[in-house]
Amino acid sequence: MDLDLQKYAVRTDLAIEAKELAEASNGSQIPGVHEEVSEQDGIKVTRLDVVDEAGAAILGRMKGHYITLEVPNLRNHDTDLQERVSATFVKEFENFLRKINIAPSARVLVVGLGNWNVTPDSLGPLVVENILVTRHLFELMPDQISPGYREVSAVAPGVLGITGIESSEIVQGIVERTKPDIIIAIDALASRSLERVNTTIQIADIGIHPGSGIGNKRRGLTEQILGIPCIAIGVPTVCYASTIVNNAMELMKKHFNRETEQTGRIMGLLEQISEQERLGLVKEVLEPLGHDLIVTPKEIDEFVEDIANIIASGLNGALHEAVNGDNVAAYTH
Repeated sequence: MDLDLQKYAVRTDLAIEAKELAEASNGSQIPGVHEEVSEQDGIKVTRLDVVDEAGAAILGRMKGHYITLEVPNLRNHDTDLQERVSATFVKEFENFLRKINIAPSARVLVVGLGNWNVTPDSLGPLVVENILVTRHLFELMPDQISPGYREVSAVAPGVLGITGIESSEIVQGIVERTKPDIIIAIDALASRSLERVNTTIQIADIGIHPGSGIGNKRRGLTEQILGIPCIAIGVPTVCYASTIVNNAMELMKKHFNRETEQTGRIMGLLEQISEQERLGLVKEVLEPLGHDLIVTPKEIDEFVEDIANIIASGLNGALHEAVNGDNVAAYTH
């Protein structure tokens, strides 16, 4: 009997993981998807451009531009590394804005999505706390603003369970009233890789759907809905228990391959099927029992504070010319 594993498909918010899964299934490079990778000082930057509908269909992602920063050593709380990541973010984000034709004078609304009462979901509100906001100054004292600053406002609209209002509806009302030229939305994501949790930052120009990482289909913050460009910045802070089980099986397989020639006898059919098929089977076992939990590392409090500061510093440096790399940290706390 063939098992239908489609309903147990891998959930990931990261474009690079979607590309890895698609390449594993297709066995070749994906047409319509262009990739550029660079690495320096422990910071790996992957730039993905999904240029046509064929590539988007295979990838399971919308057409657009995606940048991913992977920094495995962020978990070591190295302040020098954090400053380098923030500087890299500034450079990449400035280039990203130019690539999608956002003017240096464009008015920006930063939206911190998520629940500030739940640590793994508090990334967006934490970033908003540290954003250098200037819209009120442009409104009240425009003649006293030094060159090199642009109009920036910020809001953390909460979540549906707290407000009773969809985040997208709150943001739409703010957009209609304050007339920003672009939205930058920050949200926590889900990953299929333990190694990428709390060590990865994704930038995309396709907007964002709050709650998508944990399977909630909600009204999104997109250009189609809000009428202005929407950039999404996300960090995976959680993964599924099924991901952990599957990763453990893969590590066991590699261990047995090093230690014995009997891997096939030990693992049986699990050694022969693909990683994606195996993950589907694990999810099929766990989900009916309610055991496919959403998991976050025990050090999440420190991780989320650190990476929120990195993103806020990077945004302050990228959005305001006057905030150079030497004093970005002065605007965060």
